[in-house]
Amino acid sequence: MVRNTAREIAIHLSYEMSFTDKTAGELLDQRLTAEAFSELAGEDSIYDEVPGPKQADYIRRLVGGTAEHAAELDGYIAKYAKGWKFSRIPLVASAIMRVAMYEVLYMPDIPTGAAINEAVEIAKKYETPETVKFINGILGSFAREEITE
Repeated sequence: MVRNTAREIAIHLSYEMSFTDKTAGELLDQRLTAEAFSELAGEDSIYDEVPGPKQADYIRRLVGGTAEHAAELDGYIAKYAKGWKFSRIPLVASAIMRVAMYEVLYMPDIPTGAAINEAVEIAKKYETPETVKFINGILGSFAREEITE
């Protein structure tokens, strides 16, 4: 499994965190199993391969980190979503931006450009072209204003 597939799975799980009362750890323990992947493989090809230890660790870091820092990450999204109320932003778009922002802020081994580019590419799979532009704009503004490399 390649990193961008692991990232997309992390976005799915971060999105699912919006609808569950489980902790990130509980959700990850339930979803990162061969049985769970087998059930989902028919729905989306990203579940055809169960993550190995390295990819599972990466997914756990992303989902756990986005859950732990959700308020901070949502604050950045709200700050750069000029003219939009946070409640109007689609939940998938929010999950994509949270994961990218978490990578940029807390995973120094991930280049900022790579995190943003991957987020935009994943957004193209799930969102309208207008929402993809919105995500790209927010992440670009966030990176220019908040990150000094």
